[in-house]
Amino acid sequence: MDISSPWWVYALRVAGVYLGLLVLLRLLGKRSFGEMTTFDIVVLMLVGGTLRTAIIGDDKTPLAAIIGVLAIFLLDKGIAWACARWPRLDRLVEGHASLLVRDGRVIDGALRKHDMSEEAFRRVLREKGLREVGDVAEVRLEANGKISVLRASKPD
Repeated sequence: MDISSPWWVYALRVAGVYLGLLVLLRLLGKRSFGEMTTFDIVVLMLVGGTLRTAIIGDDKTPLAAIIGVLAIFLLDKGIAWACARWPRLDRLVEGHASLLVRDGRVIDGALRKHDMSEEAFRRVLREKGLREVGDVAEVRLEANGKISVLRASKPD
């Protein structure tokens, strides 16, 4: 099973594609894949198919695909290892949470900044068992795209 290029060519292609995609996803913002919709799944499938060619080119051998996938996993593991040891790198790669609601009030422009519709936001509240924004102490859009909600404490 001969591959058309040396193994390290595939590894370098993976590194370039992985890092380029990581930068693009960070630039697109947190909500890109935090709450997967049908649209997000279609985009993800198209991106994956398109990037396959960038990684292994026209090589159709199983070994080339295995080298590409192994390089992706090793690079991902390496970046996770480095992020666990260097907080600045972790912040660069992962980003940080954004406050959407404080003390029962939506922060002006916060939903729009993160491309979240009012209806999508209200759906999140309902999923958390809340009817109104006033029932919330704090809502954050986490770095991973998930939304965390802290309920307001009820007066005794």
